[in-house]
This record gives sequence, C-alpha cells and structure tokens, in this order.
Amino acid sequence: MPCPSSCPPGLLALMAPGLALIATFSLPSQAGDRRTLPVEKPPGVKGRTLILLDVNTKSPVRIISENFLSLQLDPSIIHDGWLDFLSSRRLVTLARGLAPAFLRFAGKRTDFLQFHNVKNPAKSRGGPGPDYYLKNYEDDIVRSDIALDKQKGCKIAQHPDIMLELQREKAAQMHLVLLKEQFSNTYSNLTLTARSLDKLYNFADCSGLHLIFALNALRRNPNNSWNSSNALSLLKYSASKKYNISWELGNEPNNYRTLIGRSVNGSQLGKDYTQLRSLLQLIRTYSRAHLYGPNIGRPRKNVIAFLEGFMKVAGGTVDAVTWQHYYIDGRVAKVTDFLKTRLLDTLSDQIRKIQKVVNTYTPGKKIWLEGVGMTSAGGMNNLSDSYAAGFLWLNTLGLLASQGIDVVVRHSFLDHGHNHLVDQNFNPLPDYWLSLLYKRLIGPKVLAIHVAGLQRKPRPGRVIRDKLRIYAHCTSYHNHNYVRGSITLYIINLHRSRKKIKLAGTLRDKIVHQYLLQPYGKDGLHSKSVQLNGQPLAMVDDGTLPELKPRPLRAGRTLVIPPLTMSFYVVKNVNALACRYR
Repeated sequence: MPCPSSCPPGLLALMAPGLALIATFSLPSQAGDRRTLPVEKPPGVKGRTLILLDVNTKSPVRIISENFLSLQLDPSIIHDGWLDFLSSRRLVTLARGLAPAFLRFAGKRTDFLQFHNVKNPAKSRGGPGPDYYLKNYEDDIVRSDIALDKQKGCKIAQHPDIMLELQREKAAQMHLVLLKEQFSNTYSNLTLTARSLDKLYNFADCSGLHLIFALNALRRNPNNSWNSSNALSLLKYSASKKYNISWELGNEPNNYRTLIGRSVNGSQLGKDYTQLRSLLQLIRTYSRAHLYGPNIGRPRKNVIAFLEGFMKVAGGTVDAVTWQHYYIDGRVAKVTDFLKTRLLDTLSDQIRKIQKVVNTYTPGKKIWLEGVGMTSAGGMNNLSDSYAAGFLWLNTLGLLASQGIDVVVRHSFLDHGHNHLVDQNFNPLPDYWLSLLYKRLIGPKVLAIHVAGLQRKPRPGRVIRDKLRIYAHCTSYHNHNYVRGSITLYIINLHRSRKKIKLAGTLRDKIVHQYLLQPYGKDGLHSKSVQLNGQPLAMVDDGTLPELKPRPLRAGRTLVIPPLTMSFYVVKNVNALACRYR
C-alpha cells in the first residue's frame, strides 16, 4: 500500500490479524514484541493521528466456529428459581438473537448437582417451608408447563407480572445465600429433576442453541475414581427423550481442594473422561456425542501441570480442550479498570500457554475459552454489567478469533451475579447488544490487516500500549443485507479523543455502513443502556428485537472514531475472494 509523502518510511506493516492498533503505533516483529518506533511529528500535525488501513482479501488467516460466540447458564438458577422461567417468550427471543451458539450449563455448583428422576417436583415437595408464600405460583408454573406439554413445538409461556415480581423477591433472598456459599467455599447440593432438565432443554432447543451439560465430577469412589451412577441415570433419561446434548465432566477441577479439601489430579481426571467416553458409547443416542474438557482455571504453573497430566491420558478423548478466564477481582474493580490496555492484554499470554500444551500432545486440537467473564466473584453491580465492560468483551472476541480459539462461552446469559447479558427484568444489558451486533455482522473468517500512520514521539521510559484496536472479518453469510465479499471491521477506541482512519487499497472508495455503539443517558461509562447511531436500543413493545439500522457513509470517506466507543463498519461490495465462498 503506498505511503503518502508526509508519512515517514518504515511504518507500513503487515500486522498479525486482530492485533490491536494504537494511534501511537507499535511495529511488532514477532509475537509479543511491542517495541515502539519513535517518529518525529511533522510540522502542522497537532497531536492527531491519521491511520491508513487496508485488509488482505485473498484468503482468511483463521476460520473459527459458526458458534464462536456462545453462552453459559449457571446451575444456581435451580437454587434461586429462574430455571422455571426459561420458557418466557422474552427470554427465548433474546436467546434466539444470539443463535447459532452453544449453551453451556455449568458453573461452580456443577459438582454439587444431583439428578433425580421425578417428573413433578410439586408432588414430592414436603411441608410449606420458608417458600410457602411462593407455593401457589410454583404450582401455577407446573400446571402451565403441563398444559404446554400438550402443544406441538416449542413450549413458550407468558408469565404474569405478579409471578415475575414474586420470583425476583425469591431470587434476591437466594442471592444472599449463594454469595455466602461463594465466599465461604461451602456449597450445598442441588437437585436437578427430570422436569427441570426438560425445561432447560426446551429453552435451548427453542432458542436454536446446542446444549452442553457438565456432569458432577466430585461423586467419587473410595479409590478416588469417578462414580458414574448418577450420571448414567441422567444420560439414560436424556436418551429416552432423544435430547441432542454434548457433555463435559466437572468445572475447574484444579480447584477441588479449595472446594472440598479433596484433590483430583490431571491424570485421574483423564481416566474419568475416558470412562465417560466409554459410557457414552454404550448409549446409542450419545455414541457419537461430543465431549469437552477439562475446563481448567487460569493457566498458572500448577494448572499447566494439571493440563499436561490430563492431555497425556485423555487428549484424544475430548473434541476440544477448554479453560476459563476472568479479568478482574470483582471485589476491587472500578470503572477505569475496563479502559486499561494492560488488562486487555493479559489474555494473550494465557492463550499461548494453553496452545503450547495442547499442541505438544494433540497438535491441531480445537481450543475453547469456556466461562469467560469480565470480573470474578460474580461481578459488581454498575460495573461488570455496564457499558464500560464492553471494551473488555469486544476485545476478548477479537483477540480470541485472531489467535485461533474456536469458541468463547460468555458467563452468563441470565442471572448469575453481574456478568450477565440479560437482567432480572428480562431486559438486555449493554454486552447483550454488543453480542447481538457481533452475531449479525461478523462471520467466521478472520482477515489480516495492513496499517500505516503517524505517531507522536513517545516520552522516554514510557510504555506505549494499544488504545485503538482494529479487527477484520468477512461479513456474516447469515446477514442477507450484504452480498458475499463484504468485509466487517470492528474498532475499539479507548482514547479520550476521536481518531481518524482512512480506508485504502481494496477498501478505498467503497460504501461503508457504520454501527456506532455509545452509552445512553447521563451515567456515561456506568450506563446500562446503549444507543446505536444515536438511537437508544430496547426491545420492541411486541417483545421482538429491534432492527439494527446502519448509518451509510459516503464512499471514500475517512472514518471518524469517537472517543471511548465501540463500532462496526461494513465495507460493502469489496468482492473479497476470501469472503465469497463458505
């Protein structure tokens, strides 16, 4: 790509796909190299940066899963009652907006979950207990589900407002119990009934999501091997209903000593996975079912040793290797944490560590990031559910796709703490709208980008990090508003000033559609509402999702990126060879 006369030589670089770009550019010579190239500021340039951007359209550098952006539900929804409301038309509509995707049913309470084959929990319930005031509406739910069983297709309900209000009261009480368990690391057992499993599967199936169910791995025999008796009961029931489910075993197994004072090493868990694979093969419905694991925590030294032990024994047994990541300690987070580039970059090192182990034992094996959230400890109100948290979320999506991670599972779709996408009023939060835009516009093919620009001279001793991040994909084939061959850019501007990007090369003089996401209302970065191209986003009165309307830009126009924003740009009719075919 030609460089203008005012552009200093040597600044044009073929960047690795998805590497973030700052207005003060760094020129990486290899992975992890962030040495900056000092350049004198030409006369007349008052601190502004002009960025020239082009995209390699010949072939993709990565191809990720169609289900790349996927969802998680925590088993705590059994405890606090939200599982009974998954048949809500509004929730199903919101989940459908993010399909196709996986729905992972797992979390800290996975390994305290027991399956009990009882069809009607109301009949097996004992005395009134502390939830007596909710008994009538619980029975109404059971009766409504029985009535819905007689209908064909999806079981979708419209719950009265009074039922939802009572449920929110119950959930608020249970939230305190769940928090106490979490901070004391003492978890009570949960019972999943057959009817509850039916409700869970109905929600996934009606929403176009593929259910992944994590089985309890802490049921152990005296010799510390996995006791599969309860899992077998669940598998047989699911098979009798012909439920299409994929499976996992346990959640963050490297942390079992903290949870119960009893550890399971990687080799033993590998044997347990081999046992589960044999069990699945004995059940015709699941003889070819997918199996994922081991869902380890952050890859520190002891966790890496755990993963190595697992991969030696069961690396060929799983269809994808999985791990978790949380960015911030939810108890100390503040809104400015979400703007720190140092924080955004912590994920890259973890990806390399996981890839190194996996490629040592099973080269080419798919890798998933499961259970990703902006903050740990369930998140914090007005922080991890705010507009500001979206910078981390969108950067996570771009970084993982560019480095070849096949699937990322967002924790959580509903309820758990404040990392969720949908609140208890069934209203979408900022990260939901961000995820919806991603699903509507971004296809699985990742493209490399070329950049050139001007930069300020860095101060001596100051580390310059990337505050302007640009990623490129082929536009989603499912979006019929754009012909194949179109390209979508998504851009994060963490600067407190606007930045300009000039489209060059194959992107020059093309019509561009802008989707600019900004906070709505007076709360700024703390806002739980967003606007798209200046219009507030909300569900339509009839319970459907709104149309996401772009703002057409004139051909050849320089993109002006407002400060502290996330935006998508569809460059139409590029006729990119990489994007014309599936």
